[in-house]
Amino acid sequence: MQKEQKNYVGIDVSKTYFDASLLTVAELQKQPMKTERFSNTKDGLNLFHQWLNKNGACMNGQTLLVLENTGVYHRLLWQFCCEHNTPIHIGNATHMKWSFGIARGKNDVVDSKRICEYAYRHADQLKVTPALNPAFVKLKDFMTARTKLLHQKNSIKTYLNELKLSNDKTTQKVLAQSFKAALSGIEKSLESIENEIDQTIIVDTDIERNYKLITSVPGVGKYTAIYILCCTHNFATKISGKQLASYAGVAPFEHSSGVSVKGGNHVHKMANKELKQLLHLCALSAIKYYPEFKAYFDRKKAEGKNGMSVLNAIKNKLVLRVVAVVNNQQPYVDNFNMATL
Repeated sequence: MQKEQKNYVGIDVSKTYFDASLLTVAELQKQPMKTERFSNTKDGLNLFHQWLNKNGACMNGQTLLVLENTGVYHRLLWQFCCEHNTPIHIGNATHMKWSFGIARGKNDVVDSKRICEYAYRHADQLKVTPALNPAFVKLKDFMTARTKLLHQKNSIKTYLNELKLSNDKTTQKVLAQSFKAALSGIEKSLESIENEIDQTIIVDTDIERNYKLITSVPGVGKYTAIYILCCTHNFATKISGKQLASYAGVAPFEHSSGVSVKGGNHVHKMANKELKQLLHLCALSAIKYYPEFKAYFDRKKAEGKNGMSVLNAIKNKLVLRVVAVVNNQQPYVDNFNMATL
């Protein structure tokens, strides 16, 4: 009779190498944990594969790999696991860190062991990360590049505007001319990146379909829709509206305890700040151009609500509607305007 065996691998990834800790559980008995370091390259991944096989941990459904989201450095491992049909969970680094409890000291090997223990204790709760989609890798890189270029462009413009307060016109003209070529180059780079983003969306029919559904929601623009698709892997994980709102930092949570702590409902500071900023712009656009949201904002302000709280409520509404149209695979229907006709 074949023994029942589960393998849990915790990986701490850095730019040049990664540390892997392997915990094997055979017949409900934990075996001694094993640790090894490999280079974060294709050759290192092949050695990692051989090491797993040598220790009886085949790359299959009986082996679970868990690592932190590092942004870029874990991509080779992600792709490697997809090629071998091995379950992998790429988790939130802060969530993992808090789960360790009070921990003194750290290094890469210790972190890999802690992640391995985390994989073993939470295996029944961890969701398998969807397969790596090259289209999303490109979209994420293009969106990151676009954000950096916009920051550089705005930084130069802000600097020149500030100098107007203290410089004479001649000096200001020289400086403006000096930065003209830089601004022109940034504009061309932005145009090129945005064209690549458009082409990437058109090529993938699944992405294009959900992109059109999301942009049908009032106030939600092109780049907010793309950013949401990147964050949710095109909704492959079946994320709920409340989960996405919580991730974006627009979902209110109660803060109370007994009779002494009555903090009311507030959003949490832990959020994707860039997504929250994009949703803020969407909410402002919705108030300006869509009667439903303008009426809602005016009504709540008349009731004495704080303007920022009302804006946050609108952001929450937009997120819920984005998830709804994707889940239903139906574009948004503006019932408010239909009711007023």
